[in-house]
Amino acid sequence: MARRFTLDFLRTEAASGVLLAAAAAVALALANSPWAGAYFRLLGAEVPLQVGAWRASDTVAGWVRDGLMAVVFFVVGLEIKFEVLKGELSNPRRVAMPVLAALGGMVAPAALYLLLNQGPGGDLRGWSAPVATDVGLALAVFAAVGRGLPASLRVFLMTLAIVDDLGAVAIIALAYSRHLHPTPLIGAALALAAMAFVQRGRRVSFVYPMLGFLLAWGFARAAGVSPSLAGVAAAFTVPAIAPRPGEPVPLKIAVEALHPWVAFLILPLFAFTSAGVSFGEIPAHDVLTPVSVGVALGLFLGKPAGVFGGAALAAVTGLARRPGGATWAELYGVSVLCGVGFTFSLFLGGLAFGGDPALLAQMKLGVICGSLLSGLCGAVALGWAASRRRSVGAEPTPYVETT
Repeated sequence: MARRFTLDFLRTEAASGVLLAAAAAVALALANSPWAGAYFRLLGAEVPLQVGAWRASDTVAGWVRDGLMAVVFFVVGLEIKFEVLKGELSNPRRVAMPVLAALGGMVAPAALYLLLNQGPGGDLRGWSAPVATDVGLALAVFAAVGRGLPASLRVFLMTLAIVDDLGAVAIIALAYSRHLHPTPLIGAALALAAMAFVQRGRRVSFVYPMLGFLLAWGFARAAGVSPSLAGVAAAFTVPAIAPRPGEPVPLKIAVEALHPWVAFLILPLFAFTSAGVSFGEIPAHDVLTPVSVGVALGLFLGKPAGVFGGAALAAVTGLARRPGGATWAELYGVSVLCGVGFTFSLFLGGLAFGGDPALLAQMKLGVICGSLLSGLCGAVALGWAASRRRSVGAEPTPYVETT
């Protein structure tokens, strides 16, 4: 089951990366076209939502960021839970290298960003923007250029991305939950507790966990907590074992039901509403600001340095071996590919600079440039490695599940 789950995840993420890139390209084209005004008016249009006495209003872009992206984090939480209990993160022999690589890949770009933003014009709040990896885009690039490379590299990239997502959740919880209101926070906790109780040891309709998720999301929004955290917390209440022998696993049902919607609709929609930057409206002196340069170099230089350094540390200390059949050059190519931050970089940067349009534009510019450079250079490195393998007739090492 674990191997099939992993391979299905890889296929879905790689395919969705192409659609996500297309959505971002359309957003950029519209933002710099004669229809730019209509595009930005659409994103800023107010949309009210009312259920009984509860009422909220936000822009189209705001509902996508705080509403639909919570569903993304619900699926992220499901995947993290699966990997910890039954997947790659459950195997101590495999977990050391991707965990250390992911930690290095978060610390190094954040440190580089903070270093470049110490002086005049800098803004330290954006340190989280370059720490993320967009696994969908990274896997799409890998699939395009990595024919013949060991499958263990794809699994390493996916496992690293799961740990990276867990780090993003921690960042949101610690850095972007302000002005907390205790009463709705208690309501969210009660909704999650009820959700866990209803699902315990019995087979229930998928409606119940989704209802609990929606209640927790509403309470979290009212409490001043990022709704994405409600998604992760709700995911951890979904059982990872079958209620009775021979029955389907609720966690697996939830992932199979939601992951295609996340991969092929929500994430591309988020890219469409977040990636639009009007280059003509960015003053020349704002192009190379500490924020834009810090984000771009954090992704392009800091991310691969941290990922490769963490992986090398795991190997040198004997905690782990590099992915089966892979060379250090190939592992470095994957490390460069981890600098494709895009979706989650835009999300974290949006939380950091949400009230400042100028800094938001600078951050987006840095994310786009850093992700493009990382994707192109990672593709060149891995494409060269794959062609070299083919030229010498080397056989790729298949993915083999071990205990």
